[in-house]
Amino acid sequence: MINNGDSLPPTVYPLAKGRVWAMLAGSLVFVALGIAFLIAHSTLKMTVAGAMAVPLFGFCAVLIIQRLLRDRPELVLDDAGVDHVRLGRFAWDEMAAVRIREQRVSNTSQRFIELVLHDPDAYLVRAPKLVRSTASMNARLGFGPANLPTNTLPVPPEAVLDAMRRHRPGLEVQH
Repeated sequence: MINNGDSLPPTVYPLAKGRVWAMLAGSLVFVALGIAFLIAHSTLKMTVAGAMAVPLFGFCAVLIIQRLLRDRPELVLDDAGVDHVRLGRFAWDEMAAVRIREQRVSNTSQRFIELVLHDPDAYLVRAPKLVRSTASMNARLGFGPANLPTNTLPVPPEAVLDAMRRHRPGLEVQH
């Protein structure tokens, strides 16, 4: 958006460290439970659960620690587009629309912002490996490949959409 010939300053969203510390604590609790299950050896199910929990949640804990140590902004919006710490950079022209989506699993749900891309395949060519590996699963669930999680942002998704509209006034917001 141009305002008297000047660009808007970038809108920067830092990592919501309190939430991420809580996620780290949760991962470490599951690692400890897995270790306890492995030590107990009381049933085959407990041993298998422990053998699965320790590496899975240990890997999650390592990733979370790396994010906390890097201390990079989680999301940056500017007049050129969107830069997400894990998904990469998107030009506004790549986006057909944005929308808030919700994924429900049992009693919980997670909200995220989906970037509806004109050419998702072009993004997948340059996308991080994790995004490429989960793209087919996301497609089966009815989601595109570019989904910004909001649980690591310090503001609700509606505030991010408002900022997106300030930087790109013609951006289509689907409901």
